[in-house]
Amino acid sequence: MVLAWMFLLIGVVTRFLPHAPNFTPVLALALFGGVYLKRSQALLVPLALMMMSDFIIGLHPVIFFTWGSILLISCLGLWIRRSQSVVRVMIGALASAFLFFVVTNFGCWLAYYPSTWEGFVSCYALAVPFFRGTF
Repeated sequence: MVLAWMFLLIGVVTRFLPHAPNFTPVLALALFGGVYLKRSQALLVPLALMMMSDFIIGLHPVIFFTWGSILLISCLGLWIRRSQSVVRVMIGALASAFLFFVVTNFGCWLAYYPSTWEGFVSCYALAVPFFRGTF
């Protein structure tokens, strides 16, 4: 229980500290929360972290894509938990960054860009520099 509260506190605080775009430990906390927190907390703690901080930072049209990607990343942590190995951790870490990029930018495309192939390509192309911080 103490670990869950520490994860939550660290995650919320880091969202308010100055940082490079998309460079916060939130995805790592979601991934390793799935590995180390109790199963009942593995999904709830990372989601609560995002909800608490987003209600303070401000809500936006892509919020459900962001929250959904955090839940999926926590599920990757549950997958790693089943058989922890260096390979699974590396796959989980890489998949987390890629998953967050794909899911949240899909939401950005739906919310902010024209519903065309050109809008789709433009959305993802403009998001590439932000992927560096996530990766």
